[in-house]
Amino acid sequence: MPAVEKPVSVETLGNLERRMTFNLPAERLESTVGGRLREIARGAKIKGFRPGKVPAKVIEQRFGQQVRAEVLDGLLRESFGNAVREQSLQIAGNPRIEPVEGEELAYAATFEVVPDFGDIDVAKLNVVRHTSEVKDEDIDAMIENLRLQRRTWNPVERAAKEGDAVELETFSNVDGERLPAEGAERGATVVGSAAMFPAIESALVGMKAGDEKTVEVEFPASWRVPQFAGKKVDVTVKATKVSEPVLPEVDAGFIKSFGIKSGEPEQFRKDIRSNLERELKGALMTRLRREVGEQLIAAYASVEMPPKLVENEARDMARQAAEQARRQGRQVELPANAHEQFTDAARKRVLVGLLVGEVARRNELKLDPKRVSETLNLIASTYEEPQQVIDLYRQDQQLMQGLQGRVMEEQVIDWIAERAQHTEQPLSFSEAIRQ
Repeated sequence: MPAVEKPVSVETLGNLERRMTFNLPAERLESTVGGRLREIARGAKIKGFRPGKVPAKVIEQRFGQQVRAEVLDGLLRESFGNAVREQSLQIAGNPRIEPVEGEELAYAATFEVVPDFGDIDVAKLNVVRHTSEVKDEDIDAMIENLRLQRRTWNPVERAAKEGDAVELETFSNVDGERLPAEGAERGATVVGSAAMFPAIESALVGMKAGDEKTVEVEFPASWRVPQFAGKKVDVTVKATKVSEPVLPEVDAGFIKSFGIKSGEPEQFRKDIRSNLERELKGALMTRLRREVGEQLIAAYASVEMPPKLVENEARDMARQAAEQARRQGRQVELPANAHEQFTDAARKRVLVGLLVGEVARRNELKLDPKRVSETLNLIASTYEEPQQVIDLYRQDQQLMQGLQGRVMEEQVIDWIAERAQHTEQPLSFSEAIRQ
């Protein structure tokens, strides 16, 4: 006689924390495991046995544990999801599911729920919606940037001016000590690029190869060389070579180097416009997302957020900041409480995310497959082999879910902005993409 499943029970552990106890259907677990093992047995190739003739005991020993774990995980997710729907709960974040001690196939899920936002009236929001367009002068500016990227350098005997490349040698005097003790450090910069301290770049203007100057440089307290950190240091600068830039002509060869096989200027400008419009679209969406987010935060700042969800978000933000610092060459160790400085930002991010989800749920907004395809095509178009990128997304469930989540968020942001009170603020292309 099959065991009778116990009803789901839900306990309140805090304002937004719940604990749900539920049982898995034992017969279904065993029958599913058995079915999977029989499927494996039909095609298993194990040394010493003919295909399809491997004894059930051997299949159980070889694959039983893995199959049972996979089936159990699937049933846990399914049973928890069914129980959540039956109890009409809105989950915030991922649950922690653990077996109940002393009870077979009984599990307890601890999770947080979405807070009660009350009436979400987006018509009360005031949103600034930025507008912009790509003009011919923006295309001209991009072509000049491309020419700068392909510039070559021609040595000159005249004094350096802004835009010139200068090779230089430096040594410093700090607290009566010369660094380096002998010789000099070599480097190079383009005057006006801000690659070096302003005092050094300013000193280079007017210097010819062989000229030497001493300037005072104020180093920040965080400077990587301890002897210089937080001090004013006399730095002697010697120009060893001055070169002026030589920009390539925008001819057929130049155009073809960017993948335009025809070498035609019109097609070149058309492709640049397409790329700039794609960049502009993303920048305007980022601005709109920020505008709507700030309005939602202001309107619902008093609503309590799920504390564990906020903490997890803060920890993710701390890890991302540390990883970015490491990519920049800095050594970073995360203390246990590193996430605390991100708590406020994490709370705002969680608030906006939950509100966007609630707006989508309450208004039955559905993911637009056409918009997903358009976004994927836009992403792929920035690569040399677009179809390979599209195939990669189609075959990788995690990548596709991330893309779908991004598109769904943009759909909801657009939906809110269309219904909110809004004013339009025109921006130039350069203003619009400046974040």
